[in-house]
Amino acid sequence: MISGVLLQVVLAGLAQGAVLGLVALGFSLIAGTARILPFAHGDIAVGAIFLAILAVLGHTPTAARLAVWPAVVLVLLSLAAGVLLSGLIAALVVLPNLAYNHSRPSTLSWIAGGLAAGLLLRAVLGFFLPQQAYALPDPLRIDALTPGGLLRLPGGSTVTVRAVCVLIIALAVGLLVEALLVRSRFGLSLRAVADNPVGAALCGVSARRVVFGAFLVAGLLAGLAGVLAAPGRALSVDDGVLLGLSAAAAAVLGGVGSLRGALAAGLVVGTVQALAGYAFGSGFHDLAPLVLLVAALALRPPARRAEALSLARTSAAERVPTTADR
Repeated sequence: MISGVLLQVVLAGLAQGAVLGLVALGFSLIAGTARILPFAHGDIAVGAIFLAILAVLGHTPTAARLAVWPAVVLVLLSLAAGVLLSGLIAALVVLPNLAYNHSRPSTLSWIAGGLAAGLLLRAVLGFFLPQQAYALPDPLRIDALTPGGLLRLPGGSTVTVRAVCVLIIALAVGLLVEALLVRSRFGLSLRAVADNPVGAALCGVSARRVVFGAFLVAGLLAGLAGVLAAPGRALSVDDGVLLGLSAAAAAVLGGVGSLRGALAAGLVVGTVQALAGYAFGSGFHDLAPLVLLVAALALRPPARRAEALSLARTSAAERVPTTADR
């Protein structure tokens, strides 16, 4: 019985870590390319699903099963909201203060702007959704795949089908995005800007457009993370803070700029969270990523610049694009 329960805990932690890895992947993508820490990124993931919920269900969402079309609309709106929120933060807060401008950049501006953007988003959502937490519907209807939402394993153990499906979906999407960024023209432009923005500009690569594109991709991943993580739990508009800090811990542990490293570290952080909550109580579930973040910053400070997009070191990635991205 103990081994069965422990298996459930570990699998739930891996599923949670895979979703966290999607957020950390976007975090690492932005940090490795623009050399900034996107403090509002966790709020984007939570804000995206809540904005979609407000559009589809209104101010009083429930966990009731959705019809097909509302479920599809909810997923699409969550993805679109993630892209929109991340793009707005990039355009209004980050791009005006990047080091790629001719004027001297203001580090304090994007730090304060990122924090303010997260606070503003939480305040706006809190006005429309004043309750402490909400139970949200599952637009993917994962629990309906098996009777009772459970999978029976050899030996009599059971695990939730949600944990298995979320783990598979999140890992598949994360690895697909990583592969596309390695091999695509946009990925090569990301690599060029991350390694040498001046040299990339001389080759005709627009650093501002590349960074803006990185924010859009990160926002899309954050929107998907919200869709996968929100059902099956009570979600608060303030949960983006802890999600962002957990993603930061995974990004730093995996090596800032390493996309596959962020995914792998997300699994580690999620599993440690689940085991800490199981062994020491629910309070340690939220404490674990903060401890990991402090340890990660002490051992691998972001100032010691990691090689951006290190897993993009293929023969194709070594070639810098030569046509203008304008």
